[in-house]
Amino acid sequence: MPAASKGRDERRRAALTALAPGTALREGLERILRGNTGALIVLGFDQVVRDLCSGGFELTVPFSATRLRELAKMDGAIVLDLAANNIVRAAVHLMPDPALPTDESGTRHRTAERVARQTGYPVVAVSKSMRTIGLYIDGTRHVLEDSVAILSHANQALGTLERYRLRLDEVSGALSALEIEDLATVRDVTAVAQRLEMVGRIAGEIEGYMVELGTGGRLLALQLDELVAGTKAERELLALDYVPAAADGRQVAMDAVLTDLGGLSPDDLLDVAKIAATLGFGQPDALDHPVSPRGYRLLAKVPRLPRLAVERLAEHFEGLQKLLAASVEDLQQVDGIGGPHARSIREGLSRLAESSILERYV
Repeated sequence: MPAASKGRDERRRAALTALAPGTALREGLERILRGNTGALIVLGFDQVVRDLCSGGFELTVPFSATRLRELAKMDGAIVLDLAANNIVRAAVHLMPDPALPTDESGTRHRTAERVARQTGYPVVAVSKSMRTIGLYIDGTRHVLEDSVAILSHANQALGTLERYRLRLDEVSGALSALEIEDLATVRDVTAVAQRLEMVGRIAGEIEGYMVELGTGGRLLALQLDELVAGTKAERELLALDYVPAAADGRQVAMDAVLTDLGGLSPDDLLDVAKIAATLGFGQPDALDHPVSPRGYRLLAKVPRLPRLAVERLAEHFEGLQKLLAASVEDLQQVDGIGGPHARSIREGLSRLAESSILERYV
C-alpha cells in the first residue's frame, strides 16, 4: 500500500476508534440523535481551526457526553481537542474557504467537508432530519452505523472469508504436491497468490468493522485471527520461492512484489495473467510454463525449524528438488545445521512429501 494511502487509512481508523460504540464521544453523539438535534463537531484544534472560528465562546472544560449534548442545543459548531478530552469552543460559526470542493448540499454538511479538507482534522456532522452521524476526513464521508448493522456486515464478511480460506488451503495443498513432484506451473503459483491476496483484503475489511465496533469487536477479532493464521507468512514465503532475484536482493524483490500485489485493483486481482506478470513470470502465455520453487514454503512446514535455518537451506541448495534429494550428510554441510538437526529435517521433509502426495491422490 502506498505511504499516502496507508496514512489516510490510519487516520480514518484512528477517528473511527474514537467514535466507536462504548466511547464517551459516541455516547454524546447518540444523545444528540435521541434529542432530535443536529451538531457540527471538529475533532482537533490549532491555529488553522482558530482562524476559521467566528463568534461563540471559548471553553476549557473536560469532555463529557452530557456536556456535548447540552452544547449541541445551541446554534454553531463545537470544537474539541484532538484526543477528545476537552471541549475547547462552542457555538462558533465556522467559515472555511468557499472555493474548496464539496459534493454536499446541506449547509452543515458542506461546512463539515470543507473544514475537514482545510484543517486536516476529522469533522463530525449529525443530521437532524436524516438521523445519521457522518464523519468527514481526508475528503471522504463515512456514515457511522449502529452496532447491529455493523455486526451483520461483519458476519457476512466472515462467511466469505471462511470460503476463501477453504479454497486457499485447497490450492496451497495442491501446489505443494505439484512442487514435490516437480510438476508446478505458473498457473498453480498464481492461483495461490490470488487466494492469499483475496483472504488478506477480506481480512482488512473485517478489521475495519472491528474498529467501528470498538469493545464489541473482541469476539470478531478472535474469529479473524483463527481464519487468517499463517497467511501473512505464506504470502512472503511464496514470493521468496518464486520471485526472480539473486539471493542478496531477494528480500527487496519480495517486498516490491508484495507491494505491487497489494496495489492491484479488484478487477486485476481476478486476472491471473496480471498476477503472473506482477510475480515476474513475464507474458500471459507463460501461465502453463513449468516452474520450480526454492523450497522456502516446504521448509517452513518442518516442525521447529527456525526461519534463519530455512533461509540458509534454501540458499544453499537453490531448488526444492535438490533439497528433497539431499542426504543427512548433505544437510550437515549447511552452516548451523548439526547432525541431529539434519536428521530431523530429513525426516520432516520425507513426511511432508508423502503426506502432500497422498492428499492429492486420495
